[in-house]
Amino acid sequence: MRRRQFEAYLDKVFDWSARVANLREGRQSPSHAWPKVFDCVFLGAASQIANLHRLEAECQRGVLRQRIGKLSEDTVGYALERQDPAPIFALGCEVARRLKRNGVLRSDWARGRVVAAIDGIEICSSFVRCCDACLEREAEHKVEGVLRKDVQYYHRIVVVVLVSTEFPLPFGVRFQQPGEDEVACALALLQELDRKLGRRFLDVLVADSLYLRRGWVQELEKLQLEWVITLKENQPELLAEAQRLTGGPPQMTWSTPADQYQLWHAAETYWPVADRAIRVVKTLRRQKKRQVALTPAGSPPTPKGSKQEVQEESTNYYATNLELGSIPPAFVHQLGRSRWRIDSDAFQTLTTQAHLKQPSVHQSCALVVLTMIRVLAHTLTLVFYYRQVVSHCRQTPPSFSQAARLLGYLFLPPRLDSS
Repeated sequence: MRRRQFEAYLDKVFDWSARVANLREGRQSPSHAWPKVFDCVFLGAASQIANLHRLEAECQRGVLRQRIGKLSEDTVGYALERQDPAPIFALGCEVARRLKRNGVLRSDWARGRVVAAIDGIEICSSFVRCCDACLEREAEHKVEGVLRKDVQYYHRIVVVVLVSTEFPLPFGVRFQQPGEDEVACALALLQELDRKLGRRFLDVLVADSLYLRRGWVQELEKLQLEWVITLKENQPELLAEAQRLTGGPPQMTWSTPADQYQLWHAAETYWPVADRAIRVVKTLRRQKKRQVALTPAGSPPTPKGSKQEVQEESTNYYATNLELGSIPPAFVHQLGRSRWRIDSDAFQTLTTQAHLKQPSVHQSCALVVLTMIRVLAHTLTLVFYYRQVVSHCRQTPPSFSQAARLLGYLFLPPRLDSS
């Protein structure tokens, strides 16, 4: 990567500098303008700088010294607390719209559909620190070696992640409010995305069993979305009917080098709670694994660390309103399985590399704005990594984490030739 290549890419594709310069200022007569503070937080998140304390050090004498200049942790926190999150959300929507126009959201397997997964994640918890937007619950913890129950304060966010793309892309985030459950928070997020991006931006939404509710799917269909939701015991009548209809021999089988699959398809499954028929697909997966051998009691001991091959079985049910037509039912299985990318890929990297669970500031508005900037920076760094680094690398490309850290070093001024 060349010096300032990341920012040059953002300017060329997203007109980034102009958009950031137009962000509204939430303070009166600030010493440091909001675009400067935004750049500081954004570039720090893109370079995987973990918290505001380290960000202050990098601005004073580290990789951001020349690009940003001296900027204190208190100044950044003060500015974050006084900004409106709405322009940051709108900026993320502009990025998503541009990515779709540029063909980044196309996929080989989703049959022309843009597929998104939605789920919630807890980002911070404390028995001491709290703000006006904190959620509360009773939890046990040890105090001086004694187990006791206290009020725990925490935040939970709902994230929409595109999972039909080559790499999962987070593009919508909302904080769950006091008195609001995750499903209501998710619906509010989808409705806001619908207002900003339009009805035709998303095609299919996938979710876990928590979201399989009559009111939820009705609202999704008002947004003209197709949906695939995991079916479990929280809908006992529907699950029992699905088990009855899929009790015969499988209608489809296939295998991969590591797994074997069987599939059952019930096109008309009555859902009593919603008083309607939906489609259900059941899959049985047999997976070969190698694990450490356990020696039964009374048997000769086996060599230490020896492994044996075992076969694990897992059964999944997926409920959907998708009209298949000539599309095979295995497509529903593919859509349902794609939901795992939000846990295994998106949330994992957001937690470990975007430092989503390190709040740094705990004022209500500051935490919201900081989190939204971090998610936006993570999304754009992913796009830059796959579209510019991996695609142009003639040798083995650096890992995403290595490339993100390298971004920071590229902000350093070039050294003069000592000769």
